[in-house]
Amino acid sequence: MTTTTTAPAPVSLYGFLTPKPGHADELRKLLMDLVEPSRGREGNLQYHLHEQDDGRFFLYEIWRSPEDLDRHHATSELRAFMAALPQHVEGGPEVYSGAMRSPYPAGVTAS
Repeated sequence: MTTTTTAPAPVSLYGFLTPKPGHADELRKLLMDLVEPSRGREGNLQYHLHEQDDGRFFLYEIWRSPEDLDRHHATSELRAFMAALPQHVEGGPEVYSGAMRSPYPAGVTAS
């Protein structure tokens, strides 16, 4: 009997954050301060921050597995960010996640 083990599908997390009036610069700094540490964490495949024309921020992350994302969420940097977030964001973050079903294009490696 042959057993085949498949790796879990990468998980993506993405969403929008709308800064409160007068808080865009501080929110931008808080978000930018997460980019490089997050990219350096084990299991991170992609981590991008975008700023929309309407002033909202769009964050897009891909993690190798749900466990890698959970470890990221448990870091002191992310916990501190989440604690500071309500004072800078209008409403709450609009967040979505899901398993990535499309593979990376041939010749592209997730790094």
